[in-house]
Amino acid sequence: MKRIDLNCDMGELPEALADGSQEALMKYVSSANIACGRHAGDAKTMRVTIEQALRHKVAVGAHPGYEDRANFGRVELRLSFEEIAASVYRQIQTLEEIATKLGAQIGHVKAHGALYNQAARNREVAGAIAEGVRRWRADVILVGLAGSVMLEEFRAAGFAVAAEAFADRRYERDGSLRSRKFADALLRDPEEAAEQALRFVQQGSVIAADGSIVSVLAQTICIHGDTPGAPEIASAVHRRLETAGIKIEALNATK
Repeated sequence: MKRIDLNCDMGELPEALADGSQEALMKYVSSANIACGRHAGDAKTMRVTIEQALRHKVAVGAHPGYEDRANFGRVELRLSFEEIAASVYRQIQTLEEIATKLGAQIGHVKAHGALYNQAARNREVAGAIAEGVRRWRADVILVGLAGSVMLEEFRAAGFAVAAEAFADRRYERDGSLRSRKFADALLRDPEEAAEQALRFVQQGSVIAADGSIVSVLAQTICIHGDTPGAPEIASAVHRRLETAGIKIEALNATK
């Protein structure tokens, strides 16, 4: 039986906690990447998100990003190797303190936003992320963009890795994510996102923005928690995969 992890970036939007939409997402994913309070979130969102993950038996992961709340961590910053490593380490420690009190364990780390996108093409940034995680623990899974240099750097640093694809993002022909400056960068139609997710698992590819077919071999598929209609997208993806006989299972379960 084919298996895939469904992950979601969470703990970023207080309103998603208040209106129940974040917990609605928990029913359809197997891993949660939790914002560590620097690009978004705070102690309360971290605590509530971990509690929800525990209730729904969803794996807990850290989601560190650039410490730039004004821009939601989506603006590229020019930081040194040491500055990035120290920031990543600091953010994971913050989440771990809360997780430990709740009896949860962090099993994976996925960078957020601009930090993730830079690491996908910049070996030094990717290496800095790995170093920051290593200062904390080395027995966790590092998540990175399928086919990118960040996975190579993570492996070289001795980490288990998970290649990631995105159900709700458009791709370019080189395998990179289409910039959010383009109106079609996000897949807002649940069925379109579900079809893309199924193609990742069954065919190991995606249809890029220009119509070309690009190889994408992934162990985990992301659904962004801040994409409009995220619960509906997650539900459609979950349903399409299960109907196709694909088992949805957290990364830690198959490590």
